[in-house]
Amino acid sequence: MRMYDLIRKKKNGEELTTEEIRYMIEGFTEGEVPDYQMSAMTMAICFRGMSKRETLDLTLAMRDSGDVLDLSAIEGIKVDKHSTGGVGDKTSLALTPIVAALGVPVAKMSGRGLGHTGGTIDKLECFPGFTTEISEETFVKNVNCIGIAIAGQTANLAPADKKLYALRDVTATVDQMSLIASSIMCKKLASGSDAIVLDVKTGNGAFMKRMEDSVALAEEMVSIGTLAGKKTAAVITDMDQPLGYAIGNSLEVAEAIDTLNGHGPKDFKEVVFALGSLMLQFANRAQNEEEAIRLMEGVIADGSARKKLAEFVLAQGGDAAPVFDPSLLPVAKMQMEVIAPTDGYVHRILAEEIGIACMTLGGGRETKESSIDLSVGIVLKKKNGDFVKAGETLAVIHGNELTKMAQARERIVGAYEISSEQIEKKPVICRYVGRHDF
Repeated sequence: MRMYDLIRKKKNGEELTTEEIRYMIEGFTEGEVPDYQMSAMTMAICFRGMSKRETLDLTLAMRDSGDVLDLSAIEGIKVDKHSTGGVGDKTSLALTPIVAALGVPVAKMSGRGLGHTGGTIDKLECFPGFTTEISEETFVKNVNCIGIAIAGQTANLAPADKKLYALRDVTATVDQMSLIASSIMCKKLASGSDAIVLDVKTGNGAFMKRMEDSVALAEEMVSIGTLAGKKTAAVITDMDQPLGYAIGNSLEVAEAIDTLNGHGPKDFKEVVFALGSLMLQFANRAQNEEEAIRLMEGVIADGSARKKLAEFVLAQGGDAAPVFDPSLLPVAKMQMEVIAPTDGYVHRILAEEIGIACMTLGGGRETKESSIDLSVGIVLKKKNGDFVKAGETLAVIHGNELTKMAQARERIVGAYEISSEQIEKKPVICRYVGRHDF
């Protein structure tokens, strides 16, 4: 078998066999297939596409290129959740303690933020001492004892994907549906869960800007998960404005805690409940969405979800005091208001611009090596459909450097589109994919 022949085969629009795909991925991982040949293959895939069977085979080959976690020692049905990334997306911080408080084990691999989207691990490190660098033994023990463990992805989890993504990033081959879906799902399948719930963002602050592309990606990933023997469903959620009001690590943690206290933004709670209801149904903890929501509201009302978050933070070395007193979270030195330049209704908030403004303050990474300031961020005061008068506050910037705050203010003003006519507010839950499997 020669890589040359596989490239030519795909270039001519033919399907690669399971054995050919495994040969290609194993060879690339081991360095036997050079970058220039794999680049030619990914470009051929961009032009010719892959069948559902090819996409599944590619996903499984990348999954098997490194460690595949064995979570059989964890009791119960383990359900994982993945978000394609958005602005203000602190969902895991509220969702995981809620479902864990209802007896559903959460064994999750998470990542750090890069670019204009935040990362769960960065947010969790707002609790002093918290670490995701825990052994597999501790990971399993924590899930069995308290119901939650969140760890960073191991270096040997789907190494083929890490290598292939780096190549795609510099050869203009990132935006191909099969390559995107297999990249996400190989890591989810390697993480060892029994079922997978996907939060696929759509809109200007999402990776997929158009609804049809978001639906296609969700359908592709649900297909991969189902064909791999995992219960899988997706929720398409709106990212034409930030989720909730807080953007920035410690500010988002505080908003998630506020939600666990029975408050929090309506749109954020809707996303948490939509994902949580799927997780509870997959784990046979609820029969339908109505029952799932009732159960989730119950553990918020009785304080057990907040208590579960504190137990989880403590179990991974963190100081849980901020769970009960969010004022103990990292706080920026200064605040600066962003003032509306005109009267009107908020027509749209360019979420990506808000995310970049937070990154400008130091709250995000331009490269994986960048350090971040956990205390900085933005709190929105007006969202889509709200009326605003000239001179009113659109948002409040939390920062530590005036120059950066001024730069962020310029971006935020530009991110707000104000119209003379009120628009109908879009629902944050746009569509479900795969929910019919229940």
